[in-house]
Amino acid sequence: MTDSGGDRPAGEKLQKVLARAGLGSRREMEAAISAGRVQVGGRTARLGDRVGPRDHVAFDGRTLQRAHREPPRRVLMYNKPEGEVTARSDPEGRDTVFRRLPRTRGRWISVGRLDINSQGLLLFTNDGELANALMHPSQGVEREYACRIHGEVTEEMVQRLVSGVELEDGTACFDVVDSAMPLDEVSEGANAWYHVIVTEGRRREVRRLWESQGVTVSRLIRVRYGPVVMPRDLRQGRLRELDEAAKRELYEHVGLTLPQPEQESPQRGRRRRRRRRR
Repeated sequence: MTDSGGDRPAGEKLQKVLARAGLGSRREMEAAISAGRVQVGGRTARLGDRVGPRDHVAFDGRTLQRAHREPPRRVLMYNKPEGEVTARSDPEGRDTVFRRLPRTRGRWISVGRLDINSQGLLLFTNDGELANALMHPSQGVEREYACRIHGEVTEEMVQRLVSGVELEDGTACFDVVDSAMPLDEVSEGANAWYHVIVTEGRRREVRRLWESQGVTVSRLIRVRYGPVVMPRDLRQGRLRELDEAAKRELYEHVGLTLPQPEQESPQRGRRRRRRRRR
């Protein structure tokens, strides 16, 4: 496809459009295109294809819903309380984190998960490419947690947790373990607070690492994801949107550039207003 101004290709690279829709990273989408899983206009797509806003795109036989204009990129911080599930819906009827989100163009994608018994910082974005970059193991994005541990923690246990222990899905470790860091409350009895940092997003990884040493996590709070630190005044169950400077820092942290919002032409704006009046 080329535009009317000459030989310059029109539209966006297909893998970029698929990644922004939250289907995977650009590299994963390139592999999907090569494997014949993507169709454009009823034909099997090829690497190098570009698509415009009105081209029909299907992924694994399902039509990809896309806006005709690029939505502004948004990132939300949410202080998740215990008892909510990180899912769009729950068969058991439990509260989900998505029910609190405002409307946006596109769809909200959660950056990682927190299990129902964990609390703290969750990020949401309507940019699938950003979400995939923040979660991909190759990026090594740090997640920091405050853990209240029930049971005696020895120096030998900490050394093993940093060196690596074998879990059912492979070797895992903490990058950092800092002790004696209370979160606005005094440790009592056998409970003590630790801050830990991991760079993977495996299922229940923090809890399973501690449990491998014979202790349990009685409270788990995520306090940081990459450069985003949960504000101390962000109450549980509340949302806050990142400003432009914080969004730019987050994009740059994973090697992406924050796109500038697309400006609507005056002529297009007038046409939209006329259609609404009809």
